[in-house]
Amino acid sequence: MRLNFRRKKNYSHSNITPEDVLIDGGRSGTFSDDSFEGRLVKPISSRAIVFLGGFFTLVFVIYASRLWYLQVINGEEYRERSENNSLAHKILFAKRGIIADRNGEALAWNDPIEEEEFFQREYYPHPSFGHIIGYITHPKRDSSGFFYQDVYEAKSGVEYYFNKDLSGDNGKRLIEVNARGESTEGGLLYSPKDGEVVNLSIDIDLQEKMYELIENLAGEVGFDGGVGLLMDAKTGELLVATNYPGYDSSRFAHGDGDYIQSLQDDPRKPFLNRYSQGLFTPGSIVKPFMSMAGLQEGIINEDSQFESTGKLVIPNPYNPELPSVFTDWKAHGWVDVRDAIALSSNIFFYHLGGGYEGREGLGIWKISEYMKKFGFGVELGEDYFKGPEGIIPDPDWKQEIFEDDWRVGDTYFTSIGQYGFQITPLQALRATAAIATGNLLEPTLEMNNKPVKEDINFINDKYQEIVKDGMREAVLRGTAKGLNRSNLT
Repeated sequence: MRLNFRRKKNYSHSNITPEDVLIDGGRSGTFSDDSFEGRLVKPISSRAIVFLGGFFTLVFVIYASRLWYLQVINGEEYRERSENNSLAHKILFAKRGIIADRNGEALAWNDPIEEEEFFQREYYPHPSFGHIIGYITHPKRDSSGFFYQDVYEAKSGVEYYFNKDLSGDNGKRLIEVNARGESTEGGLLYSPKDGEVVNLSIDIDLQEKMYELIENLAGEVGFDGGVGLLMDAKTGELLVATNYPGYDSSRFAHGDGDYIQSLQDDPRKPFLNRYSQGLFTPGSIVKPFMSMAGLQEGIINEDSQFESTGKLVIPNPYNPELPSVFTDWKAHGWVDVRDAIALSSNIFFYHLGGGYEGREGLGIWKISEYMKKFGFGVELGEDYFKGPEGIIPDPDWKQEIFEDDWRVGDTYFTSIGQYGFQITPLQALRATAAIATGNLLEPTLEMNNKPVKEDINFINDKYQEIVKDGMREAVLRGTAKGLNRSNLT
């Protein structure tokens, strides 16, 4: 047997013959479409490549821009947000300052509240202190337990006026919060600073006693309310400043809705701070000031006398049968200035203020001038006692209110503190104290402050002494004998 060996040819791609291409032609019927056998394949077009390239470029630009915005533009803000997601702040509430009377007795203080982070404000439990001390509202939480009011909000009275001294400054502590919402206390950012103690010039015992006296008198004579003031005439410090009826500050601070509503429905106006906000007709308390003005202007002297027969008659030039009659509360006979003050003679002050039968009186404009010098019709200022200025009636006021001319009878009534005359109790207090000391003082609730005063040197010292004599006689034998008491216990 002969075996022939034949060297296998090494074909390159360049030497492929048609026979080689068609060598599998017999298998053409067995192509698999699933494996792309027998299909004609076209290359990707340049248009598609450009489109895909543009699309991916656009996506890259968008993501790059967003990254720039987050990392560069707002990077610091988001860094802080990220930290806050894990760190929170806890408020450390400062204790509100204590309010005490002149002897150190507490009028407002702080009590801890169980399971609460701040202290509850408590007040001396007597209604005579409601207006003067005022009240606050406590810090408040929302339904999630977060504080939306993180301070004691002062509403009125000393609490409001001295709030800067009383409030102090809250502190803060960091709280670390983990992924499960659990928190632990971290470092102290800054400590709370408690409020300062405010010592008032008020005396608790005198305040309570005055309130009780007014309350009892109101019950006896059927008054709706009253006000009591007591001031050191040398310093201006108020020892008593009370209104009747008053209210309990603690029940306001605690939000006792029924109690607050009962006060709102009370016709006696328990919310009215009568000593600084109330306006009242002064009546005969203006007579000492009228006397000093008349003496200073030379309208009268200490020996001048007028007869009080119980009435003063002014003829009516238009109808003689209908004269104007101005009465006195009693026929006093002949009285001088000391008697007129002691007995409160209206007739004497009709003569002094408006004149009579050709005799000159002060006249309404001089009356208004002197009354304002003593603080009537003048606002007390921008402090705790700020209130209405009041009214000293004059022709301009009458024309504005009534569109009518001024008459001598209007001067007469103004001379005895009536007609449209309106003042506050604090105005009356400081004016009366000025007679005693010669100084018109600013009232104050603060202890040991330098007195703010104004010398009433527009009145001769001698005339002040004459008026003081008349006021003393009023207590000994006149209309103020009820004040002639050795004690008030």
